[in-house]
Amino acid sequence: MKIAVVGTGYVGLVTGTCFAEVGIDVTCIDIDEKKITNLRNGILPIYEPGLEEMVARNVKQGRLHFSTSLAESIKGADVAFIAVGTPPGEDGSADLKYVLAVARGMGENMDNYTVIVTKSTVPVGTAAKVRAEVEGALAKRGASIDFDVASNPEFLKEGAAIDDFLKPDRIVVGVASERAEEVMRRLYKPFLLNGHPIIFMDIPSAEMTKYAANSMLATKISFMNDIANLCEIMGADVNKVRQGIGSDARIGTKFIYPGIGYGGSCFPKDVKALIKTAQENGYQMQVLQAVEGVNEAQKEVLFSKVKKHFGGELAGKKFAIWGLSFKPKTDDMREAPSLVIIEKLLAEGATVSAYDPVAVAEAKHSLGDRITYAKDQFEALVDADALLVVTEWPEFRSPSFEVVGRLLKQKAIFDGRNIYDAAELKELGFTYHCIGVKTDHKEPVA
Repeated sequence: MKIAVVGTGYVGLVTGTCFAEVGIDVTCIDIDEKKITNLRNGILPIYEPGLEEMVARNVKQGRLHFSTSLAESIKGADVAFIAVGTPPGEDGSADLKYVLAVARGMGENMDNYTVIVTKSTVPVGTAAKVRAEVEGALAKRGASIDFDVASNPEFLKEGAAIDDFLKPDRIVVGVASERAEEVMRRLYKPFLLNGHPIIFMDIPSAEMTKYAANSMLATKISFMNDIANLCEIMGADVNKVRQGIGSDARIGTKFIYPGIGYGGSCFPKDVKALIKTAQENGYQMQVLQAVEGVNEAQKEVLFSKVKKHFGGELAGKKFAIWGLSFKPKTDDMREAPSLVIIEKLLAEGATVSAYDPVAVAEAKHSLGDRITYAKDQFEALVDADALLVVTEWPEFRSPSFEVVGRLLKQKAIFDGRNIYDAAELKELGFTYHCIGVKTDHKEPVA
């Protein structure tokens, strides 16, 4: 088979590379000439564990190609994926201009039957708009070429995307014809050999499935953060509560860890888009509106703890931040809680020294030189009044607390991910604050 993938961002690059990995001839297309040149030279626009090596291997073996020409790459393709961005508009709705522009370009250049697949996260009804764009472009050419439109939402976790693609929990495909189903089944056959399920359904249901899945996961996160805040008020320990409810098979242990809110490219955007879609159709998503509200408030919880600890006076204080990306194993800074926390600290007149294993370059796009970027986690601590753990990178889990205490001006740790043991740190002389556990508040520090 021959496939084309338009868009070399996170979804497009992972999708194209993983299809090439199982022997399919893939061309990834992007209008950004610099990005394509970099990809040809092995320079990736994103950080994802294992992806750089996989790209290099498949380019070398001649299965993975990069191009700026949709016109050339779509010709002869059996399947063409649309994997461009759908950025949220000011009202929260998904902006489809890039998706529809690609669909139009496919209609202008395709020369054989092709299944055109929306891989981007798009609202219900997008496939019909894609079809209209392709049909319009074909009509202008005076061409009569059969095609189908399908929906194939992605369920990739940043930091584990390759495993998620090669060993999927499920493959969801929305189709409107038996011919399209046969092509998509053939495309995914290498993944079905290991027993991974493929679920075919109508296109609107497939489009909705992606939003429903992300919204459910976001709901679990916000629910647990709400419980954590109540635990702290009532004197309960959310870590024990989490264990108690997570043992219930109906609830499970995933996505019930309290923290400082979700971020990234999917959950915030998809929750907003689903709320907006409902509003446009005369319905209010009351649960999701609450989920979004809780999440935005949760991003300020760690800052509030810091401000309370220091008696409201943060001017002139220095704070060390461990972790900038919205989650470990990615450099993605979109909607990252660290940005909210840092902006609030700076607004109070504090200074910040931050360390992240891979996200510094991305962080600089948002923060510039307003903070200091440390070369390692311990350099960030030097002369800081407190440490804030914002992203739970593995290397932060077991630091030398002797070194941490020696480098900090005050032995205060604010743990936004609950990765440390409160009793251990208390014994070592630290003041320790985490999420969802009531701590003994000392007198405000001057």
